[in-house]
Amino acid sequence: MTNETQMANAIRALAMDAVQAANSGHPGAPMGLADVATVLFNRFMKIDPTADKWADRDRFVMSAGHGSMLVYAINHLLGYDDMDMNQIRNFRQMGYRTAGHPEYGHAKGIETTTGPLGQGISTAVGMALAERMQNARFGDDLVDHYTYVLAGDGC
Repeated sequence: MTNETQMANAIRALAMDAVQAANSGHPGAPMGLADVATVLFNRFMKIDPTADKWADRDRFVMSAGHGSMLVYAINHLLGYDDMDMNQIRNFRQMGYRTAGHPEYGHAKGIETTTGPLGQGISTAVGMALAERMQNARFGDDLVDHYTYVLAGDGC
């Protein structure tokens, strides 16, 4: 079993356990998209969990916000210091960072608040356009990052 397979399976296990413990949530996206997210974050995305405000980091927008456990599980496995097992165990509980939909400012690695399906697409397009404008002004040496968005109509 490869490390990526193990990571995808860990995402699935964390997601199903957290949703079950909360007796609330949407396990479909984290279960079905664990492999996609693992490859995206391991092979393509340029991020540093120890420098979550790094200006030239890639951005990930979870437009299908109800699948938030996918992002929380990834952030936990990548080592974001504010996404420990206590946060995962208390998914969708008051006073914890792991809300039912990702909320900007509540946890590191969350680039924007999302809720309704498709909302994140417009936000991601705005981020990408801003990146392009910055790149045109300052060049590849300063601005060389991408925005990725996961969107669906019920995933």
